[in-house]
Amino acid sequence: MLKHIVMWKLKDHAEGADKAANAARMKELLDACANIVPGILKFETAIAQPGLEATYDVVLYSEFASMAALDAYQEHPQHVALKPFIGAIREARQCMDYEI
Repeated sequence: MLKHIVMWKLKDHAEGADKAANAARMKELLDACANIVPGILKFETAIAQPGLEATYDVVLYSEFASMAALDAYQEHPQHVALKPFIGAIREARQCMDYEI
C-alpha cells in the first residue's frame, strides 16, 4: 500500500478570487477525484481551519492499493484537468509518497 500526501500553500489572490474561495474550489475539485480509479483506499482533503495549527492551506491525504493505482490516478484525465487551476493558485507545494 502507498500513502500519497500533498500540501499546498495558496496565493492570497489568483484566478479572480481570494485564497478562501480558491481553497474551497480546489477541495471540491479534488473531492470529485475520490473514486476515479480502482485501488483508491482512502482519499481525504482538508482546508486549514482557524484555531488549529497549519502552515499550508490545503492538504490531500490518500492511500492507494499499489503503485499502479497511484499512477492511474495521476494520469486520469479528471486529475490531469485540475493541474492548470491548482498551478495558477498555488504558491508552494509539498508532496510525499511512501510505501507501508
